[in-house]
Amino acid sequence: MATEIKVPTLGESVSEATVAKWMKAPGDAVAADEPLVELETDKVTLEVNAPAAGVLSEISAKEGSEVEVGAVLGTIDEGATAAPKKDEPKKEAAPAKEEASKEEPKKAEAPKEAPKETAKSAPAAQSSGSYDVKTMSPAVRKLVDENNLDPAKIKPTGKDGRLVKEDVQKAIEAGTAKRSFSAAPAGGATAAPSGPLPPRPEDEREERVKMTRLRQAIARRLKEAQNTAAMLTTFNEVDMTNVMALRNEYKESFEKKHGVKLGFMSFFVKACIAALQELPAVNAEIYGDEIIYKNYFDVGVAVGTPSGLVVPILRDADQLSFAGVEQGINALGVKARDGKLSLAEMQGGTFTISNGGVYGSLMSTPILNPPQSGILGMHKIQPRPMAIGNSVEIRPMMYLALSYDHRIVDGREAVTFLVKVKDAIEDPRRLLLDL
Repeated sequence: MATEIKVPTLGESVSEATVAKWMKAPGDAVAADEPLVELETDKVTLEVNAPAAGVLSEISAKEGSEVEVGAVLGTIDEGATAAPKKDEPKKEAAPAKEEASKEEPKKAEAPKEAPKETAKSAPAAQSSGSYDVKTMSPAVRKLVDENNLDPAKIKPTGKDGRLVKEDVQKAIEAGTAKRSFSAAPAGGATAAPSGPLPPRPEDEREERVKMTRLRQAIARRLKEAQNTAAMLTTFNEVDMTNVMALRNEYKESFEKKHGVKLGFMSFFVKACIAALQELPAVNAEIYGDEIIYKNYFDVGVAVGTPSGLVVPILRDADQLSFAGVEQGINALGVKARDGKLSLAEMQGGTFTISNGGVYGSLMSTPILNPPQSGILGMHKIQPRPMAIGNSVEIRPMMYLALSYDHRIVDGREAVTFLVKVKDAIEDPRRLLLDL
């Protein structure tokens, strides 16, 4: 009995994924719920498990291919038994030859098809006028935006004159539907230069690797933040002496009781929440011509992973104890490094904290995580000579940076926010007394 392996629901507003890696090959035995294939979306990497036990008889979507929700990835011959291991080399070689023979006709046909596609796309490139983007599906619109295409230059073949993915893909291959340099998209921003990139000469000392969907999404969101928000950064510095002394005094008993180490992040999360409660604009967002004030505190904690920067969310952080904050951050950090974060664990968030100090950064200007209006940047603790009263002492100092959306947060509020965080860290008793 053949059982299909299908692309599961990927999450809200996510309709496509890239097949990143198959963990099994055709002919391999699989157990029910065993991870079979890894899919990569704009936000997360997820594994698709076997729907039944048997033998993987066919792979329909190869590594690197784009798939939509519900698409068939492969087929399992339910109840079948895999061949003995000693026969595997022979059985693997045979399909390889068969696949090669199947692909050869396609390779031979490619030169014939290329002129045909170019001929079909060329007239579309010469067309002008407007195209109603509202008629495009989300997947088509995303493909058009990501490749900086002008939909008016693409010949539609869909029902009622609508663009379909195949039309856009042909235009990408032909390189004839790029937005012109003078064309300005909505909002007055200048579009990127038109035309395909010139051929890059090969160099054996270089390696060319396609960007992952996650890295593309990161790049797109960061540029969106720069283009949309009136972003500004204000700085301050904080004396870490008292927090470090408190941590050193109680870290062993804290870990023994709660099973997690006492770090600096819990102090900063608590300090930020206290400041956000007094300055609600930093915890708000702009939606159209409205300001959405949020009476909850879902704090995003930026985590660096091999795949890129992700920001899992610590929900209702204001209701957590110091131990709860440390346990939550630790659990999310482990999931992030293992690639096990779900989409739900990264959606939402009202404010973000990024700790570049763990990598040795002394100062930086963090970029907003839209649609949030504020992000705090922590940095390296550096011993520096400071004037304390009438004497000079060496103190462990940290620069703090708050990047904020000046459309909604005034300079006075931003500076006040940082001062309140500074005061709470320099005198952590204020956090305990809610001052």
